[in-house]
Amino acid sequence: MTQCLRVRDERGSATIWMVTAAFAMSILVGLAVDLGGQAHAQQRTHDLAAQAARTGAEEVLAPPAIEGRYARIDTTAAGRAAHSYLTQSGASGAVRVRGNRIYVRATDTYRTRFLSIIGINSVRVRGEAEAELIRSLNGEER
Repeated sequence: MTQCLRVRDERGSATIWMVTAAFAMSILVGLAVDLGGQAHAQQRTHDLAAQAARTGAEEVLAPPAIEGRYARIDTTAAGRAAHSYLTQSGASGAVRVRGNRIYVRATDTYRTRFLSIIGINSVRVRGEAEAELIRSLNGEER
């Protein structure tokens, strides 16, 4: 009687394992790159909002300030200046002026590098900031 021994052929199993592991590692590296890029874009957008708010807060009604009576933000000029700053920086956003405070919400888009493979081509990022016009003399608020 002849017995056939079945030998399990494992040729190629290491190749499949390596391909799967390489694919998983590529996905993880891609996530790290794109999440880092998104965090950087978020910080940049916050910085843009802060700079736009500062730019807007510099738009002061000149006559009362020159006369030394009071300092007020020129709401129209401040809104225009802040929007202009955002536009020139490649972002969009909303500007609101209340009294001597200016609020800016900036919005931008981060274009993904690796996540586009799975259909996520861009991620929207936002940043908010405010600035206040303060009148001071010798370092003391007036």
